[in-house]
Formats: sequence, structure tokens, C-alpha cells
Amino acid sequence: MNSMAIVAVGGAVGSVFRYLVGIWAVRLFGPAFPWGTLAINVVGSFAIGLFLEMILRRFGGSTELRLLLMTGLCGGFTTFSSFSLDFVGLVERGAMPLGIAYLIASVVLSIGATFLGLFIGRMAF
Repeated sequence: MNSMAIVAVGGAVGSVFRYLVGIWAVRLFGPAFPWGTLAINVVGSFAIGLFLEMILRRFGGSTELRLLLMTGLCGGFTTFSSFSLDFVGLVERGAMPLGIAYLIASVVLSIGATFLGLFIGRMAF
């Protein structure tokens, strides 16, 4: 299978997961705060850190596996562009303090989750 097809398959699965998490978050928490996007970015950051450690460093994974899981799945799942749009939406609605809280939480938690994924990947395997 060629590289673009592998990325496309992973991206399709990641996008569907992103859609389902977004629906779940709105049903669970309501639409006032972008909880779904925040959760997706944190989980996606954790997953990419874990995949990096597992695929590239622990198991000598193939280029195809890296393309499928990291570029495709995580790329289709994470939503940084949606994060940006959510932030702008909060600011434009006049919810600057909530927007700043969302900005800080997204960046700090997502980067922290990446480190956690790397740590767990290193300790578990």
C-alpha cells in the first residue's frame, strides 16, 4: 500500500473518532465550552507521544506503521485548527477570561500529555 493511502486510512479513522468524541462531549457537558476539542487535543497529544516511543524507539516500527498511527490516526484525530476556531469564538463572544483559560489549559495539558505518553511508553515497554 502506498504512503498516501496509509495516511488516508489512518486519517479517516481518526476523523471519525474525533467526530464521535465531539458528539459525546456536547451531550455530556453541553455546548458552552469546547470540552470535546480540549479532550481530543489532550488525548491526541498523549497518543502521539506514546506511539512515538513505542513505534520508533521500542519496537523499531516500520515507516508504514508510523504513517498509519502518527501521521494518519493522530493527524485525523487531533484538532488544533478547531482549537484555534473555538478560541476565537470564545473571544468574539466576549468571553475573554474563558478563552484565555481554554488557551492555557489546551497548551499545558496537551504538552503535558505528550510527555506522559513518552514516559509511559518508556516505562511500560
